[in-house]
Amino acid sequence: MELSLVPIKNPHALNLILGMSHFIKTVEDVHEAMVNTVPGAKFGLAFCEASDVCLIRTTGTDPELIELATENAKALSAGHSFILFMRDMFPVNVVNTIQNVPEVVRLFCATANPVQVIVAQTDQGRGILGVVDGFASKGVETEADKEKRTKFLRMIGYKF
Repeated sequence: MELSLVPIKNPHALNLILGMSHFIKTVEDVHEAMVNTVPGAKFGLAFCEASDVCLIRTTGTDPELIELATENAKALSAGHSFILFMRDMFPVNVVNTIQNVPEVVRLFCATANPVQVIVAQTDQGRGILGVVDGFASKGVETEADKEKRTKFLRMIGYKF
């Protein structure tokens, strides 16, 4: 077995969701989940099929995001993994819906941070072991940091 670190290419720090699923139907069901949860959602999805012809299956509403998802799926090439990039929305808007898609078995991350994916390669194929999402902690928040956090959440409309 060989371990490698695959960085997710995300030049515009877009929000993304990286997960695992178990069936080709994932592509259509995640697409439907996105457009039914956020009308007008701009997203691109790529899913690494793990049997039969083992193609990368794609869908979305934004050609640039579909291409970005496809490029990252090629780099990962890990069976039954999917990557979803979104524009002008946050994972918090869709993560519960994505987790409730019947084929989805786990999410590794939902973030706009830099992501590195830890991949294992065997003679059978490739699999995701985990992710490094963002950076290491630098300390504990102060009262000023708490105030800044609460103001930020209200500024972007997630709290009153």
